Amino acid sequence: MTVAAWLEDWITKSLAASDRKQATKDLYATLARTHLIPTVGTIPLARLRPSDVEAVFVTKREAGLAPSTVRTIYTVLRGALDVAVRDGLLRSNPAAAVKRPGVERKDAPHLTADQAQAQLKAIRGDRLEVLFRLMLATGLRRGEALALHWRDVDLDAAVVRVRWTLSRTSAGLELGEPKTEKSRRTVPFPVPAVETLRAHRKRQAAEQLAAGSLWQASGLVFASEIGTPLEPRNVLRRFEALAERAGLRGVHLHTLRHSAASFLLAAGTHTKVVQEHLGHSSYAITADIYSHVAPAQQREAADKLGQAIHW
Repeated sequence: MTVAAWLEDWITKSLAASDRKQATKDLYATLARTHLIPTVGTIPLARLRPSDVEAVFVTKREAGLAPSTVRTIYTVLRGALDVAVRDGLLRSNPAAAVKRPGVERKDAPHLTADQAQAQLKAIRGDRLEVLFRLMLATGLRRGEALALHWRDVDLDAAVVRVRWTLSRTSAGLELGEPKTEKSRRTVPFPVPAVETLRAHRKRQAAEQLAAGSLWQASGLVFASEIGTPLEPRNVLRRFEALAERAGLRGVHLHTLRHSAASFLLAAGTHTKVVQEHLGHSSYAITADIYSHVAPAQQREAADKLGQAIHW
């Protein structure tokens, strides 16, 4: 059996039977077929060596793939070979003998206060303006925001409850569980956003009347003109077009999430609170991703110390 034959077998059986989200299954299958089968697919499974695995990563790096993608390819290969060991096709996993590809830590891309104002000006009047404003105000992931139902929004308490995430998979648009248990959370939003959401609900009611019998009652806060879920990719494209209009290059929808976290930390919010706000699985993840905020906080702490003590 070749590596290619095994990977296809793994995709259709073990991967399909796993409890991974459908979007993750689709990603793993795509990476296996796009990057692994063309490179090591012809090698007999029993003859695959650690050096063959390392050669894959060298090839992919030279091809310009992002370090995070190379790492995920490693995860896919190691997972598939773990199953081969379990099934008795291999004595040991050659990928396990290879160090997992590293990913250089970079500061999370975020907007400055001036850039955020420019972005808000650019989205003003757009049909998706309220969606983008809420994402900046709460730090919600795209799928989390698109999956919000009105029953998840408490306008009196000014909070939203994250219970679902919307994603495009091979099976179509799917509502699924949040990314991790920590992702299932209640997130407060600024009080001024309450009236913005009330006005949005009135506009949606007007769209429902205009759509008539075509309206599909999904209960979603952000829906199409006939009530159906929004296509995540179209939302992303629309935001990037608006960012270009604002003169902000390289700004993506996820930048709003990073910006929300950076603003909270810069305002003195404790990292633990920001972790819970964002739904990160651990404190360390939040502290590492947003370490760029720490120097400013350290400077502020030193200045406060200087004011408190007569030197």
